[in-house]
Amino acid sequence: MHATLATGTDTLAYTHCHGSHPDGPGLVFLPGFRSHRAGDKARYLLALAEARGWSFTAVDYRGHGESSGDFELLGISDWTDDASAVICAVTRGPQVLIGSSMGAWIAVRVALAHPQRVQALVTVAAAPDFTEDLLWPTLDAKERDTLALSGRVLRPSDYGDGPYPLSQALFDRSRDACVLRAAIPLHCPLRALHGGQDPDVPITQSEALLNAWSGADKTLTRVPDGDHRLSRPADLDVLRDTLDALISGDKRSANTD
Repeated sequence: MHATLATGTDTLAYTHCHGSHPDGPGLVFLPGFRSHRAGDKARYLLALAEARGWSFTAVDYRGHGESSGDFELLGISDWTDDASAVICAVTRGPQVLIGSSMGAWIAVRVALAHPQRVQALVTVAAAPDFTEDLLWPTLDAKERDTLALSGRVLRPSDYGDGPYPLSQALFDRSRDACVLRAAIPLHCPLRALHGGQDPDVPITQSEALLNAWSGADKTLTRVPDGDHRLSRPADLDVLRDTLDALISGDKRSANTD
């Protein structure tokens, strides 16, 4: 079911399907930076949820996909609010949050805000704190001056969708949402998946997430030849096996190397 949720002056687009066990656990997919709820992983997870009888929810943050909002005026704090609003409005029972890249950062923030709603986190190419740790250090002096003067700089994309803007608001509205600067007081299971050939987000971001995670039930699965998206059939099978193990109560996740 594709639907919308009004939040103030904006509208959030989301997908929600009831499972045969409506009180959970359900899956919630949180996409990455400039991504949306209709990508390969989201479609795969929807089919998996339908096959398993789980509920499924996916969110387009403001400025993404079919949701309204100005992308260049928003950051992690805003997109966390969007994810929380949809989860609280449409889901029931415990949820497994699946965060892809930036979505992993948002998943952590949602879990901190609503720990009673979250059964576990699964991250794919986790990019917590990427604005401070990965983006800001790559801006040269000219780009930082341009950002300060005009509020935006353009960056080339490796994914065929043209140059994309980095806004001052992205940095300003994400800085206070960083999660790796102190221990993360969460104790639900954490399963991190990361490609060994990820050109965009180093696996050290997933390692830092595990190191900061307070709970003991946490694993990192490295896919040796995996890229950033981890959307190949074999990669998606690793994600499936991880979810099956978590939701069945089997604490073994996919094999780590």
